[in-house]
Amino acid sequence: MAVEQLAPQVTPVVPAGTGESLLVVRDLRKYFPVKRGVLARVVAQVKAVDGVTFAVSRGETLGLVGESGSGKTTVGRCILRLIEPTSGSIAFGGVDVLQLGSGYASLNPRMTVGTIVSEPLIIHGGMNNSERADRVAELLEKVGLSPEYRKRYPHEFSGGQRQRIGVARALATNPKFLVLDEPVSALDVSVQAQVVNLLQDLQEELQLTYLFIAHDLSVVEHISTRVAVMYLGKIMEVADRRDLYADPLHPYTKALLSAVPIPDPTVHKTRILLKGDIPTPLNPPTGCVFHTRCPIAQFPICKDVVPPLIEYKPRHFAACHFAGAPVPAEASSTNSAAARI
Repeated sequence: MAVEQLAPQVTPVVPAGTGESLLVVRDLRKYFPVKRGVLARVVAQVKAVDGVTFAVSRGETLGLVGESGSGKTTVGRCILRLIEPTSGSIAFGGVDVLQLGSGYASLNPRMTVGTIVSEPLIIHGGMNNSERADRVAELLEKVGLSPEYRKRYPHEFSGGQRQRIGVARALATNPKFLVLDEPVSALDVSVQAQVVNLLQDLQEELQLTYLFIAHDLSVVEHISTRVAVMYLGKIMEVADRRDLYADPLHPYTKALLSAVPIPDPTVHKTRILLKGDIPTPLNPPTGCVFHTRCPIAQFPICKDVVPPLIEYKPRHFAACHFAGAPVPAEASSTNSAAARI
């Protein structure tokens, strides 16, 4: 393909779904300073998230995937204000999230389940002790746990049960939006299915909206409405789930999907093998950050010009100068490949 066959010159827009946008993230950046010397001077910046833009529609699940170090968890933490973004904007229901307060809690091993689940209710106030106890019992039942478990401690539960406790606590204040960061990554496959089914049931019952951050592309395909693919702090592709899995446009997405195992030992799948490891965000490549591993990169355009995130098909966005071009591959069995990125 000739260098002149570049991406169309279209003004990039916010990748969004079909419904009303509940969360809108624009040009989000999070740089971590690297300090050295006696005076702790800043000598460099780790660009964990570098210009991420997307929207999440009310009632949908946006899956966020990418290799370790791609920045997907940092995006989730910035949205929740667990860490402060370097720049950009985050609007939730039209409200500037960066002007709100922040706070964080986890499953404290010294706290009972009842105390853990009721903590958000105490922080937000408006309930007496009896009302909080009733609400905790209701939440535990909603996630499939007995209210009698409220007096137990986290170490007395299995991994799947602890995930349910975390979901119960997240639902305590009747949220509209949940950030789910690797909610099933450490669980057995059967337990993963139980937690995913629980999340889907709760979403339908309570009209919840999810940002689902995960490595497992099979789980993401099952639960997501749309999927966004990240690489080295940037979004490479965003599309409706069916469109992305059936017809990916970015070579990075194609490589990731080619590694997903097929549950049939007799079927062999063409595998796209990428060269090398993901570069360091301390010194990311110029131009397209994927060009150092891209099997269809052309120079100098891919090295010198940052490809914008452009809508090539309805609600299907890609950041690639040669989006949709064929990618060379090697034939191999995916049954020996890991399902994780």
